[in-house]
Amino acid sequence: MSIARLFPRRATMRDITFMSTPSLWSMHPFLPVIRRGAVGGCQQLGVLYDAVGVSGRYGYTATVWLTNLFLIPKTEAEFFERPKIVYDTFEELVEDGWVVD
Repeated sequence: MSIARLFPRRATMRDITFMSTPSLWSMHPFLPVIRRGAVGGCQQLGVLYDAVGVSGRYGYTATVWLTNLFLIPKTEAEFFERPKIVYDTFEELVEDGWVVD
């Protein structure tokens, strides 16, 4: 068993700053995030999406879509149909184990 599995990285202020500032995202409008040890010791991959900046849609700022950059659909409508976890704040998101990947 690896050390990373026993002690997954905890979110820092840097993670929250990146999550809340889409202009810093190198893969804009997406930001890859990861949650280690969440489900049976496995890692979960997800992305944040700048819906406000892209299409003016509010209410998805602290939402993790359960996908990775290689599986993102071509259209926003298809993307919004993907499974997601909606949080009220970035603090709730990081408390649930998500960090910038």
